[in-house]
Amino acid sequence: MTTNSDQDRSAPGRVPSPARPLALVTGVGRTVGIGAGIARRLAASGWDIAFTRWPPYDDRMAWGREPGAAEAIGRVLAEHGAATAAIEADLADPDAPAHVFDEAEQRLGGVTALVMCHCESVDSGLLDTTVESFDRHFAVNARATWLLVREFGRRFAAAAGTGRIIALTSDHTVGNLPYGASKGALDRITLAAAHELAPLGVTANVINPGPVDTGWMTEDVREHCVRGTPLGRLGTPQDTAHLVDFLCSREGGWINGQLLMSNGGLARNAV
Repeated sequence: MTTNSDQDRSAPGRVPSPARPLALVTGVGRTVGIGAGIARRLAASGWDIAFTRWPPYDDRMAWGREPGAAEAIGRVLAEHGAATAAIEADLADPDAPAHVFDEAEQRLGGVTALVMCHCESVDSGLLDTTVESFDRHFAVNARATWLLVREFGRRFAAAAGTGRIIALTSDHTVGNLPYGASKGALDRITLAAAHELAPLGVTANVINPGPVDTGWMTEDVREHCVRGTPLGRLGTPQDTAHLVDFLCSREGGWINGQLLMSNGGLARNAV
């Protein structure tokens, strides 16, 4: 079994409220991450939050595992009145998406918004990417996205016009082949949902947040990206979270089937 619940110690006794819809946010493993920023913004806007994490992925990354991250994130969400559920899930496992939805529904109720921030991201290019790494990138970034969207569509039972699907993407490809290629597949899967799930009253959009430093950038990369951005700074998790918050709102319901650039005007040919 690659899905299990974390003990929710952040809000003992807290129960979901019918007045608060439920957002399922994937890839919320670290307090400084984009996923955590989105979860905080949605909680402040009146959503309950189920979120997934997979610490073994962080163990493989340079930044490592952040002890107590799930509890810290849960406490912040609870401060905004949200009922929460932290769910460990290895999204490389094709059975994990169904288990995630089962757990979220059992603990908090039906999911109204699916926000996908999870990823597999290991730098490698055309000549040095291994078959194992290529397959893992597509399993997590593309196949899991399809399976999560499929579960959402099969189970969605909220009022027509309230459903939301949002995925985070990237246009990085050079020296990052399996990540960029699998994110391209993620785009197509998510945008297909804008049409195929339209009878349910569900919108689906993709956001490219551009370079956001959540601990992975070197100083050279940081300076390189700042030079190519007209606004002269890097993006933040909050920048992405504000756009997700709008898309999940009633006012954002007319935005559908779009790949939205939220990158401060970054021009790759200028960096």
